[in-house]
Amino acid sequence: MSEPLPRRPTAITIACVIEILLLAVSSPAQQLTASGRVITENASSHAAAREKSHIVVWLEPMDPKSEPPVQSVTEQHISLTQKNKSFDPHLLVVRVGSVVDFPNRDPFFHNVFSLFDGKRFDLGLYEAGTTRHVRFDRAGVCYIFCNIHPEMSAVVIVVDTPYYAVASGSGSFSIPAVPAGRYQLHVWDERSLPETLSQLTHEVTLSAAQPSLGAIRIPETDLPLAHKNKYGRDYDKPAPSSPGYIPQ
Repeated sequence: MSEPLPRRPTAITIACVIEILLLAVSSPAQQLTASGRVITENASSHAAAREKSHIVVWLEPMDPKSEPPVQSVTEQHISLTQKNKSFDPHLLVVRVGSVVDFPNRDPFFHNVFSLFDGKRFDLGLYEAGTTRHVRFDRAGVCYIFCNIHPEMSAVVIVVDTPYYAVASGSGSFSIPAVPAGRYQLHVWDERSLPETLSQLTHEVTLSAAQPSLGAIRIPETDLPLAHKNKYGRDYDKPAPSSPGYIPQ
């Protein structure tokens, strides 16, 4: 008795197989909440009391399945307000392409500038009640000052990823909706040297079994607070004729 011939796959069967394969390829990676804790280490006696809310952690995808969906951030406007001779907030994290407004809410002039990689700019002298803005179009760290008031400073961290978080005062952080996959982990700390932070950059793999980033230990130092004006010189003492002068 001859064996029956094998059945040929029908068009419906082939279509089902193709659909299953397409779903497997196009299915998004599992969404996780990447959490962890930053621990600062400093030899100075008062370091333990410092808050950690000046520390930023972000993840850069290393494989296609963890790439974020393409979306425009160019229309977002975020404010970094000048008020009481200070910037509010002091620390800001934005996506590449974001626009930051710099409204002057003080009753006198300001001159906002930055000479750092995240964006080099000089907004010039502008009066109370007016606003100028900057589009941050490249990733990097931008230290921002006022050319009139040396006590004013702010930091804008520009990242090319939606997966970032600012640590809480206790050092804990969480980054929601992160697809499982491989990432480069980056850390920024206002009280750490750039070479120290560069050494903290490393590869991590997130999965449902391992969504935690663990403890990140950051060596800190007591960095000097003084800085130069936009011309690279020491600040002049305000004179009564200066547009930024405030009678005491």
